[in-house]
Amino acid sequence: VQLQASGGGLVQAGGSLRLSCAASGRTFCGSVMGWFRQAPGKEREFVSAITWGGQARYYADSVKGRFTISRGYANNTIYLQMNSAKPEDTADYYCAAGSTVLADVPNEYPYWGQGTQVTVSS
Repeated sequence: VQLQASGGGLVQAGGSLRLSCAASGRTFCGSVMGWFRQAPGKEREFVSAITWGGQARYYADSVKGRFTISRGYANNTIYLQMNSAKPEDTADYYCAAGSTVLADVPNEYPYWGQGTQVTVSS
């Protein structure tokens, strides 16, 4: 099982960035996929999660109204559209999969991808 995250980079405050995560090796039919982030010296924190069919989405308060999570047509791909970026959004962003609920804690997700770095300059 592999989760491949991409799309990170440098963006100015107020700008936008779109992260992608493609899962391969198995289907995550029926399971929740999500995004977490980890800034230097801080614990990994929840960003957003989405159900298999995309009907339900869950956001951390810190990103609500600015970030949008979505699933691709094949459903094994998720995206995170980051708008109105802030310097405090700077972190390594990780995609996760396999949860049975819209969870905001890392240990609910058995599968993880490598991080993609996002830097928001002020």
